[in-house]
Amino acid sequence: MKDIPVSNVRNFAIMGHTASGKTTLTDAILFKLGLNDRLGSVDSGSSMADWSDEEKNRKITTFAKPFAGSYKLGANDYGLVITDTPGYMDFFGQVVAATRATETGLIAVDASAGVQVGTRHAWRACEKAGLARAVVITGLDKENTDFAKAMDDVQASFGKNCVPVVFPLADGSAVVDVLGAKDVPDELASQVEEAKNGLVELAAETDDSLIEKFLGGEELSADELAAGLKSAVNSGGLVPVFACMARNDVGIAELLDGACRLFPSPSEHEATDAEGNAISSAADAPFVGLVWRSVNDAFVGQLAFVRVLGGTITGDLEAVNSSNGQKERIGSLLLINGKKQDNVTSATAGDIIAIPKLKETGVSDTLCATGNKIVSPRIDFPKPVMFQAVTAKTQADEDKIGTALSRLCDEDPTLRVERNTETKEMVLQGLGDVHIDVAVERMKSRSNVEVVLATPKVPYRETVTSTGQGHYKHKKQSGGRGQYGEVYLRIEPKPPEEEEWFIDAIVGGVIPNNFIPAVQKGLVEGMTSGAVAGYPVTNVKATLYDGSFHDVDSSEIAFKIAASRAFKDAMTNAKPVLLEPIMTVKVTVPEQYMGDINGDLNHKRGRILGMGAEEGMQVVTASVPQAELFRYAAELRSITAGQGSFEMEMDRYDIVPANVAQKVIAAAEKKKEEE
Repeated sequence: MKDIPVSNVRNFAIMGHTASGKTTLTDAILFKLGLNDRLGSVDSGSSMADWSDEEKNRKITTFAKPFAGSYKLGANDYGLVITDTPGYMDFFGQVVAATRATETGLIAVDASAGVQVGTRHAWRACEKAGLARAVVITGLDKENTDFAKAMDDVQASFGKNCVPVVFPLADGSAVVDVLGAKDVPDELASQVEEAKNGLVELAAETDDSLIEKFLGGEELSADELAAGLKSAVNSGGLVPVFACMARNDVGIAELLDGACRLFPSPSEHEATDAEGNAISSAADAPFVGLVWRSVNDAFVGQLAFVRVLGGTITGDLEAVNSSNGQKERIGSLLLINGKKQDNVTSATAGDIIAIPKLKETGVSDTLCATGNKIVSPRIDFPKPVMFQAVTAKTQADEDKIGTALSRLCDEDPTLRVERNTETKEMVLQGLGDVHIDVAVERMKSRSNVEVVLATPKVPYRETVTSTGQGHYKHKKQSGGRGQYGEVYLRIEPKPPEEEEWFIDAIVGGVIPNNFIPAVQKGLVEGMTSGAVAGYPVTNVKATLYDGSFHDVDSSEIAFKIAASRAFKDAMTNAKPVLLEPIMTVKVTVPEQYMGDINGDLNHKRGRILGMGAEEGMQVVTASVPQAELFRYAAELRSITAGQGSFEMEMDRYDIVPANVAQKVIAAAEKKKEEE
């Protein structure tokens, strides 16, 4: 930040459960910093933070957005970089990305709702990223809210090292700064004194000389206390708790003062590379930056949001993408605050700038000054849990759908598009139904592409459960040279540990060696469509043990056809079954929903593998057929009032129960008749 040393930069991200007041708080901070000439409001659509059409219509944050401004505290100027993040779990990938662009996570807790599942997810994300943490209690201007009760909930959830640094007055007109207040109201005197003593003790514990001084009954100086508290916050030993009533501008100044005094600077909380080595944050060090977000701007084109980890970046610089070795020419640097874009000449550690039109660089890539090969760890985004088959609405859309989907995935790595070769469908994957709906809306507004969503087809497979014999003689004579090939097969289940699936047991040359490859090709072709419902066949072993040929009429095509038909015959005799993909699902919910969740999983043909507790939440692990999970993200939100979350991964294929298999087979036969 221009003319502000790295030691005076404070970069923090505001996180928490949806509707915990994050964006309202962000708007109040932006107004306080003079970045907006009025106090923005989500409800009225005037929020500086939630400015996109999707966010205005839904009244939720869908993308993490950084804002930068300056703040004066005493004689010092501070550079503040604030990132507003989504609370809706469908957009949790943005929270994960933001943890890599900041030093401190400021976690918002609504006083009326307390610590919720999104709060815990944000806390864990900060913990995983090694961030300093702070808590801000919001919503104290609502009826029936109590700071003390919210404080108890925070400490019960995250530990006694969560210590209040301000206390709100009973009438909500102001807050009292624990360390700086001179005239403390009588009703708060004991609480303020207790909190102050706790802060002094935590500060002393950061240094041996300070702990000796503290235990000796000596008072810590203001500088010693400040240094100790900042060290405690940086190490995680102290989590300062603030209180804000953002709409009334109460507690905002104290929050910003506290951020400047207590939050670590980039020089005190250095980033590390993929090998764990510290990246120097000094302004004169070699430039290193991480691309943590990408945006397709309607006017500028592709914008890469870069968090400067070390050194100084300037416009008209030749850099290298150390993640892939490609060179990049950096033409200009943009400082983006909401809709407003300003050109800047340089940026240092802690700053977040946008670079337009990078050709070889995407999210998670590291940019370095030429000659360096520092690589930052890639961002570990959550895996998709919602799947929708997507098709173009019109022929015109068909021509553009590939490019439009590619742009979506470039902007949001938690969106993925895969073409399922088994079902012949293009599947859009995301973190929830709202996530996918917003992506489809964005595709329509930005790329003018409309699509139709549908539940994807299940990639069923088929196999056999016993040994079966098959035979087919392909004989065709239509004048001139004919076609002849006869094949006898035996198929059986193939054990998973065996690699060889084809056994040539021909003796006596009843099928010449030059036709054996054609038999194999015929078997491979036959396996693409099984005997149960026409799905691909897996885990079978085929033995070719007999056959016959004709000196003139036999050919590769004849044996290929014979092998394919013989395979179908053998499979019919080998007790074929239908297989379906089984997922391992980990569901995290509050305890009061455990009965509903277990009942729902059983209804979905799930098998409970285990139960446990993690950080105040109940965790259920189960095996569930994929066919039952395509819309589970929306169903779980409905069951748990938005407080549940889950993750899943492919485990295995298993036999489909007879009653379900009958429906699948009937549907396959109906489709075959229609075709």
